[in-house]
Amino acid sequence: MQLLPFLASIIQLKEQMTDIDIADPVSAPSPAEQAILSLVRERGPDKTICPSEAARVLGGSPHPDSWSGFMHPVRQAAIMLAEQGFVVIYRKGKPVDPRNFKGVYRIGLPRND
Repeated sequence: MQLLPFLASIIQLKEQMTDIDIADPVSAPSPAEQAILSLVRERGPDKTICPSEAARVLGGSPHPDSWSGFMHPVRQAAIMLAEQGFVVIYRKGKPVDPRNFKGVYRIGLPRND
């Protein structure tokens, strides 16, 4: 992955996150949810993202010190989005129960198999 296109996508996603309508704070997606949804939609069907990609968007820098603290909120957002059917959490290429998984995982759009 080249750094400049990656940083450009981070800037674009951060700008999109500032456009969230907060009139209804209960239904407005969190920044972590917004980052996940934007990234998986950008990646497209049958592709997944690494949770660290969403954390990097939130951290605003490719340096781990700026985004590693966002990994837990991203995981919680992924679980919530998966429970609502917006995304699927995959482990070793297979969908997993969002309430009961451990280890390395990826996030993608639901597949139309």
